[in-house]
Amino acid sequence: MAGKFRDELTVLKVSVLDMGTFSTDMLHNSILALKTQDPDLAERVHAKKTELAERNHQIEEQALRLIALYQPMAQDLRAITCALSMNYSLFRIGRYGKDIANLVEGFTAAPHIANMMNLPHMADLVFGMIDDTLKAYRYGDIAPLKNFTARDDTIDAMRYSIFRESVTYMMEDPRSITRCIDYVMIARYLERCGDHGCDMAEKIYYMITGERLAVK
Repeated sequence: MAGKFRDELTVLKVSVLDMGTFSTDMLHNSILALKTQDPDLAERVHAKKTELAERNHQIEEQALRLIALYQPMAQDLRAITCALSMNYSLFRIGRYGKDIANLVEGFTAAPHIANMMNLPHMADLVFGMIDDTLKAYRYGDIAPLKNFTARDDTIDAMRYSIFRESVTYMMEDPRSITRCIDYVMIARYLERCGDHGCDMAEKIYYMITGERLAVK
């Protein structure tokens, strides 16, 4: 029974890591579609929303089945609850990718304003946080989770910087209002993805050490 539980726990972990790759690709490609003003790539991101939801449901069922069948305790229970929490965060990250992809069509008519301000750099910081959480989860190593609070603070500051810069452009040229409002929304989506990165870091830290860590 113990060996079968271990095997199924490993399968659950692999499913979460696959979900991480899938949802991160959605977010990454949505930003790429935005930068290159590519509606076809944005459509391909949008089309993945059904598979994203299916993966979310499958992982939930896998985790709940393990709890119901084996009634795990201590580190094993922490591993399953961590998988459930990460699954939710990764699902939301994929959904934000879909939401950004939905905006791409409105950006194809004219060049970007101010080269999208700091949105590409902000996205790179968010990708770095998500990649580090997946690395920590894969190897059971808390080292990649260092400095998450400072990294989250930087992302928050960039969001407000993009907001202020967008307001300036809107005041200078009212024709830019719709586009700048979309930039502000995208900055908000990326900031929320960073928050999910922090949430995952907290859960992984607890899974590995049994101690709580307040990342933000």
